[in-house]
Amino acid sequence: MNVYFRCMNIIFASQNPNKIREINSILEGKINIVGLDPLLFKNELPETGNTLEANALQKARFVFAATGNACFADDTGLEIESLNGRPGVFSARYAGEEKNADRNMEKILEELANIKNRSAQFRTVIAYLNGTEEKLFEGIVKGEIANMKVGSNGFGYDPIFIPEGQSKSFAEMDLEKKNTISHRARAFQKFKLFLLSGNI
Repeated sequence: MNVYFRCMNIIFASQNPNKIREINSILEGKINIVGLDPLLFKNELPETGNTLEANALQKARFVFAATGNACFADDTGLEIESLNGRPGVFSARYAGEEKNADRNMEKILEELANIKNRSAQFRTVIAYLNGTEEKLFEGIVKGEIANMKVGSNGFGYDPIFIPEGQSKSFAEMDLEKKNTISHRARAFQKFKLFLLSGNI
């Protein structure tokens, strides 16, 4: 197993195929990454931190300890001003431990039903480990919460988030358009520049 791991340039500590597809698009094939599923890595990743930074580091450290290979992990939160920053670090399981995206969105729309201020931001934090250093990279996109779910592309909260300066939700955009403005794209552009500078 370790021989196979070490053939890879860098491991992405994720079992989410949507994220992997999105990130491969952002990286444009310039960096060889692999998710956990092809490596038969079935352990559940720990996410018990109180911040996005803590969760990203926790996941990356867990996979690095198991593989000894350079790896990175990310954590993303939707932070809504009128909800005092919620759901934030609990975004994936806001409506329950089953991590149901539709229920998460429904809960937020209910909580904002009579609230005029719908300002929000998406924030992504990437944690990278290579055995000698740990690095964090952050990407933020501001916007607002829509009145209803719109669009079928993307994943997570994309159908209810309208980025600043746009009239469509992330879920109404194709991947190429989303990757020019999204929080994840902004964080991974910073990460890509770091890696392409010879820091793998």
